[in-house]
Amino acid sequence: MHLTENKEDTLPKLLLRNYRRYGSTQAAVREKDMGIWQSYSWADYYELVKYLSLAFISMGFKHGERVSILAENKPHAYWFELAAQGAGGVVVGIFADCTPPEVEYYVSHSESRFVVCQNQEQVDKVLELKEKLPGLKKIIYWDPKGLWTYTDPLLINMDQMLEIGRAYEKEHPDSFEESVAKTKAEDMAVFFYSSGTTGQPKAAMVTHKALIGMAEAVNALDQYEENEEYLSFLPLAWIAEQLFGVACSLVYCLRTNFPEEPETVQDNIREIGPKIVFFGPRLWENLISLVQVKVKDSGWMQRLFFKVALKIGYRASAYTMTGKKPGLSLAFLYFLADFSVFRPLRDNLGLSKTRVGYSAGSAVSPDVIQYFHAIGINVKQLYGSSEVGIVTCHLDNQIKPETCGPPLPNVEIKLSEDGEVLIHTPNMFSGYYKEEEKTAKKIVDGWYHTEDFGHLDKEGHLIVMDRMEDLLELAGGQKFSPQYCEIRLRFSPYIKDVLTVARRNESFIGGLVNIDLENVGQWAESMHIPYTTFTDLSQKTEVIELVRKEIARINEALPEYSRIRKFINLHKEFDPDEAEMTRTRKLRRTFVEERFKQMIDAVFSSEKQLEITSQITYRDGRTGTTKSLIKVNQV
Repeated sequence: MHLTENKEDTLPKLLLRNYRRYGSTQAAVREKDMGIWQSYSWADYYELVKYLSLAFISMGFKHGERVSILAENKPHAYWFELAAQGAGGVVVGIFADCTPPEVEYYVSHSESRFVVCQNQEQVDKVLELKEKLPGLKKIIYWDPKGLWTYTDPLLINMDQMLEIGRAYEKEHPDSFEESVAKTKAEDMAVFFYSSGTTGQPKAAMVTHKALIGMAEAVNALDQYEENEEYLSFLPLAWIAEQLFGVACSLVYCLRTNFPEEPETVQDNIREIGPKIVFFGPRLWENLISLVQVKVKDSGWMQRLFFKVALKIGYRASAYTMTGKKPGLSLAFLYFLADFSVFRPLRDNLGLSKTRVGYSAGSAVSPDVIQYFHAIGINVKQLYGSSEVGIVTCHLDNQIKPETCGPPLPNVEIKLSEDGEVLIHTPNMFSGYYKEEEKTAKKIVDGWYHTEDFGHLDKEGHLIVMDRMEDLLELAGGQKFSPQYCEIRLRFSPYIKDVLTVARRNESFIGGLVNIDLENVGQWAESMHIPYTTFTDLSQKTEVIELVRKEIARINEALPEYSRIRKFINLHKEFDPDEAEMTRTRKLRRTFVEERFKQMIDAVFSSEKQLEITSQITYRDGRTGTTKSLIKVNQV
């Protein structure tokens, strides 16, 4: 279905189309609330959006103005987004766990006149900043818990907005439909702020046309069907959720399901049985860690069955990922393994009905993709960015785990002389807001410069090695990609994160390791190893030996020059609130290397241990210090 032929060329127009086509006959959205699944039909969706949009218009909202949404992933955020866009506005997504200074930057830089908040926590952040945001007209919220006594004139709740919209419609009949009809494909739909790994975040301006075009390109590969269940889990501030949860759900009428809380996702997935799932690499890795730990905790007979079944799964998937059929004996063995081991496992993971699972946002280890295909889950890697959307994807029967797949339809990829990935797509962003010079540097002669280092294999599949700026040269002259090591090390159930480091005058690699507190803690308890804090556990001799074995095992699969020879178990986890990671859990490498310079120096010295003093920033802005004795370990 090509929407441009049917003139539904903006997201609000698509909502209006779906309402007229299905009304109350089909559920568009489901949300788990207070233990009960609440369903909203296309008619419910349309009415909520209509009255919220009319309330915006009634309050003086103008075409092209911005609305910031500071919330977790809930259907209300979708309703407010479509409402703002229906009034001709642009949406700015803000991650729910952003600190007040980050919120101030996004709202101020985008010149948002309205901020939509989920609850008291988010409202408090904005109220704290109101003196610094003179252009702010209203703070809107939908969860009133804890806000009953708040009297600030900036505040208005969702129910009040709906009443304002209903009253406005009585005096201005059909005004919502008229407003939607005025929206154009070239109108800005969303501002996507970059992760800020190399400086202040930039706002990529993306039109309705670009979002819908991205949805059509992805659908050309995986052919979505109406009413297919989609699990909405990613933040709305990320383009991946805007593409699948908003654009694809509107274009192809997917049923979007929202889990109750992040902690209940696993249970909620089993109840939904989604056919389409989109997780970031960290969550796919966490699922594997969960399985690995459960297997280790089971009896010897179960461990043996799983080990044998997994070997069969790997052998069979080596055929199926490339579109070949395994021989009769292997097919029969896989049938037995699937029936007795993999099918119950997929059911426990909530992925028994999953037709396709996507991973994007950062590189994922080929081991992760191979693992899921071995147990019967079709996981594909996507590559793209806020500026160009999704530009590559694995194809069914052509899964090459070490690649990001070939370009999507109408997307061209080429490499610069120094190996930088360049992209040309009809769904290009419209530039960075207020940043014409930076836009001109990123788009040259119609090609977007990704700043990623990669190459194309002989079948045209894209292989992305790392960021151009992160590539390092060792003493022997070899090029070293930190990301290449890190994604493979994270495959271990005991390693949550790792920063690999190198120096030009050294011939070996060092690592700063974050242990996985939950999995390593369970292992320590099973081994009767007492511990008190994260720091205490990380420096236990037995835990250091556990991590050493994991690194040594993974080193075997890495080129000789890129193996980790010395490591330190960090005394704390990398934390987005301390600016060590972005909100999408990408390491801010330069910042982290500066912060942990003392440790990195120790790795490349003869020191056996060091005492460090760390500053901790709490959520309320207070700071504190801690002292820890950290060991430097050989592999």
